[in-house]
This record gives sequence, structure tokens and C-alpha cells, in this order.
Amino acid sequence: MSMAKKLFGSIRPNTWNKESYPAFTRPAEEQYIQTLMTNTMGNTFYADQHELLSDAAQLHREMAESNPSFMAKAIVFARNEGFMRLQPLFGLAILSLYRPDLFAKIFLQVVRYPADLSDFLSIVKGLGRGEGGRAIKRQANRFLSGVSEYWAIKYNGRGRGYSLGDAIATSHPKPADLKQQALFRYLRGQEANLALLPQVEALENLKRASTEVEQIEWIERGKLPYETVTGAVKPSKAVWEALLYQMPTFALLRHLNALQRAGVLEDRRHLDYVVSRLTDKEALQKAKILPFRFATAFRQVEQPALQDALREAVELTFGNLPEFGGRTAIFLDISGSMSGQYLEIGSVFALALYKKTQGNSLFWLFDTEVADAKPSRRDSILTQAERIQARGGTDTGAPVRKLLQKRENVDQIIMITDEQQNSGSPFYGQLNQYRSKVNSEVKAFIVDIAPYRHAMVPVQDPRAFYIYGWSDTVLSYIAQSVQGYATLAERVEAIRLEP
Repeated sequence: MSMAKKLFGSIRPNTWNKESYPAFTRPAEEQYIQTLMTNTMGNTFYADQHELLSDAAQLHREMAESNPSFMAKAIVFARNEGFMRLQPLFGLAILSLYRPDLFAKIFLQVVRYPADLSDFLSIVKGLGRGEGGRAIKRQANRFLSGVSEYWAIKYNGRGRGYSLGDAIATSHPKPADLKQQALFRYLRGQEANLALLPQVEALENLKRASTEVEQIEWIERGKLPYETVTGAVKPSKAVWEALLYQMPTFALLRHLNALQRAGVLEDRRHLDYVVSRLTDKEALQKAKILPFRFATAFRQVEQPALQDALREAVELTFGNLPEFGGRTAIFLDISGSMSGQYLEIGSVFALALYKKTQGNSLFWLFDTEVADAKPSRRDSILTQAERIQARGGTDTGAPVRKLLQKRENVDQIIMITDEQQNSGSPFYGQLNQYRSKVNSEVKAFIVDIAPYRHAMVPVQDPRAFYIYGWSDTVLSYIAQSVQGYATLAERVEAIRLEP
């Protein structure tokens, strides 16, 4: 009997997925990381918003009771390395009930911007806790003591449940000096000395400006952020042109369509500027933009120069990944439940993986059948991703079965999926057969980009790894694991919480 058979032959599925297909449960810590990293609160293919919110609340409470230290570390990991917001803030609100000490330790690592504070306080109120009590007010005070004039005009909470003024009224922070006192009074809607607040003064003058020339003068004098300007006035083409040169990289990416519609990018000077910003490798890395954002923008723009810049931006985003080593099989789930953003994310990831292996890999698409994606190392990731379409059912065992039939020897298998198998042979059964007949040491990485709490692989398998979410840290983690890194849960456990 082979070693694989001895170790794993007796392991049987112990649950069912959303399609009533046999599956495995993973440890609560992994399920918690999955909830934080996939971050889904909207309707999905298999679950609506209410069910997802209920599941998340249950998991946050279970983790707060069973392993609050891990919970705190996982929240910090998801917020700062996974670039997620809503689920970490939800978890932080739950943690404050169970472990105020851990809550206080991580608060400023999770609530990083005024929008975070607004959403956090809205969650606390939504949980029936009113203003949250002394422990929460104390941490809100710590945050509010660092509020700048720029934050005040950018994030004063229009359209959110809590404005900065609301937070100040609730927490009663003590101003450090006359400028902060004026700032707090302004945010509360009280009379304030605006001579101490030049950006605020510029904003108030912008609101009263009667001509386009005056508007642009106050925008430029106050260096007013685009969110503030678009909330105060309806921007004309000239106003958009003034805003263009003040936008951060992510804001620029998000507003390409608006700039295009306004006719701003018909001017070659403006277009060249945008292209140079989108292809600035250092700025892209600093902005920490999720890769699929480029794909969304790519769908919306029409100018060839912009499309080329976005193609290059994606290549630059993944350019600093470590090498994987060995031969890799990349399998992308293109079944019907992956349609939309899941497939968009998965396609970008799979193609980035393929390019990183320098062609020393297979890239297959699968539903109930398997097809070679015929990837190109020269064609851009975005152009190739656009051609991949969703279809059919899900047989996660099919690509491994084909590997076995073709006797393809690979060192690692990477599958990108939402894990909702509904036909064919189970992935794990085929993986064990492949190990017994082709390569007993092959590692399997499941990149799960959906929030459903079932698994294709049991926890007992030391050469099967789960990665959740869609930031570029996913690819770095795979590369590290290939080189001998631990599980994602162990990665989180190694985080040191600040005193």
C-alpha cells in the first residue's frame, strides 16, 4: 500500500457544500480567516446578504469565545495585509465585547481612517450597543486626537452613519491646541476661527464661488481632495482638469471613466500624465490597489493609450513576487457560480501565476470539462483575462484526473475556485490517486475567493494549503509556502500584537 493511501485513504468527507456535494470542514481558525479575507457582505451565487451577515456574526462570536488572541491577530492581518475593511471592523466590534484589552491593542491598526471609524461606530450601534460604552469612547478619543485638517474636509462623513462631528460629540476629545479646537468646533457645525484652518476656509469659499475661475482658484489654493470638491460642487471639465493633478493613484484609477466622459483625456497633456501615473511602479505598490480593480477599469475605458497603461499596471503590480520553483499546474474554475467578479479576480490571478513561472507551468480552465487556456507570456494579463468566460457546472476533480491521464509531473497544483462542486469526482480523491501514481510529494494550494464554509481538502493533509481572498499577498503566500512556509493560520499566529 502506498504512503498516500496509508495516510489519507481512510479520510472521508464530513459535511456538504451548497450544492449538496460531499466536502470537508476546516478548523475554525481557517474559517475565520476566510470570512475576513473574502470580506463578502453582498449577495453571492449561493447565499444572500442576510445569510452571509448571520454566518459572519456567528463566526466572530465563536472565535471571540474560543480563541480571542488569534481573532485579534487575524483582524489585523486581514486589514493590513489583505486590505479588507468591513469584516475586520465587524470583528473588532465583537471583540470589544469579549476582550476589551485585545480590542484596545489593535484598534488603531484596524481603524486607520475616519471612514473606518464611521463604519465601526455604525456597526456598534447596529449591534444594539448605542454609542458603545467607555472602552470604545476611549479608543475613539485616541483616534480623534490625530485627525488632521485634510481628514476633516475629506472624511467628514457625508452619506455615512457617523460623521467626524458625531464622533467628537459622542467621545468628547480634548483639543491639544487652538487649531485643533477650531477644527473640532468646525466639525461639530459650530462657529470656528477659519483663519487657523486654511483648507477648511478654501472649502467654504469654494461652496460660495459663483464662477468656474473662482472654483478652480479655491481648489488649487486649498489643495482640496476630489471627494470634497465633488461633494461641494458639480465639477465641469475645467474643474476635473484641476482635480486630476491632485488625485491619489487609487482615486485616479476609480475616476478614469468620469475623466473620460468629461472630455479631460482628449487633451494629450492630460492623457500623458494619467498614463505616467498608472505605470509608476513605486506609486502602484504604495497605493496597494487590489489587482481586479485594474480589470474593472479596463472594461470601462475606450482609449487605447489608457488600455495599454492598465495592461502595464497589472504586470507591474505582480512584478515583485518571489519565484515559485518547480513545475506548476494552475486550474481556474470557470463554472457558472464563478461568473462576474469572482471569475474576473480568478483570471487575473491565474494569469499572473502563469507569467511568474516563466512558462514552466500548465494553465487549464475547468467546469465539468477541462480546456487548455493557451496562455501567452507576451500578451497582457488583462487582455487574456477578458477572453475567459464562465459556463457550466463544477467538477473539481476533472483537471487532476486529466493530469493523471496525461502523466504530467508537477510539483504544485494551484486551484482558484469558489469550491462549489456539483458533479464528477471529488478533487481530493483524484489528488490522492495522482500522488500514488505520479508524484507523492505534490503540494496542493486551494485559493478560495468565496465565503462559503466548506472545503475540498481535509485538515489532516500536510501538503494541502488553503489561501483565502484576492489581494496580491495571496500569490506571495503561495510562493513562500512552496519554499517551506507554514499554513496561513500559522502565518497569522506569528503576528505580534503591539503593546
